Amino acid sequence: MEERNLDKAIDILTKLMNGEEVGKSFDAALYESYSTNAEVYELVHRILRRMNIQLYEYHDSLYVTAGENNQVFGFTNGDLRKELGLKVNRELYMCYFIIYQIITCFYKDSAGYNFTEYIRIEDVITAVDASLSHIIDNLEILAENETEEHSFKTIALMWNELPAATEEAVRAAKNSKAGYVKLVFNFLVTQQLMAESQERYYLKEKAKAFIEHYFEDNKGRLYQIIKGEEQEDATY
Repeated sequence: MEERNLDKAIDILTKLMNGEEVGKSFDAALYESYSTNAEVYELVHRILRRMNIQLYEYHDSLYVTAGENNQVFGFTNGDLRKELGLKVNRELYMCYFIIYQIITCFYKDSAGYNFTEYIRIEDVITAVDASLSHIIDNLEILAENETEEHSFKTIALMWNELPAATEEAVRAAKNSKAGYVKLVFNFLVTQQLMAESQERYYLKEKAKAFIEHYFEDNKGRLYQIIKGEEQEDATY
């Protein structure tokens, strides 16, 4: 192993771990080392595997995210509750569900990667309303066990008890559907996954990379329930 290749791999990892972008448009020299030097490429992937960190390539750029159950670089439920200003897990699960609906508002089909340019708070409210209504109406068919049934009933009950909005100017809060969605949008903006302009929310390239790979590699049980797919096709 050449020391200069190790140094380049470490430089790439340092930038990625600090939330910086490495790509043709951002630090092109480092990206070229990654994409053309087999040893640099292997070192980057080997180190990230050991650290339980996922690396995604998207439009000639590199992005990283914590692997499953990564307690060091990822968020625990407690971390997310604190970050979002929540008290109990059922509120957090509501936010998880809203995040999933935000993704599906942008991601249109599994055959191609078609993204809506932007969405608004009201688009997400409509998506959550429709998705929960579909799930509850078909819960006996979709739920595999009592835990899943109870979880979705709890989320649906919380959501349906909320007014659509409490004031004209939407404030991030747990007292309305719009407030919950705004709470989630604010979190995604602070994580540099989305951008906001005039109450329109846009996906950043980093978020698009994560979404594409998520739907490609691991749709998961929630996707299966929302789309009503056959249970034997699920990926956990």
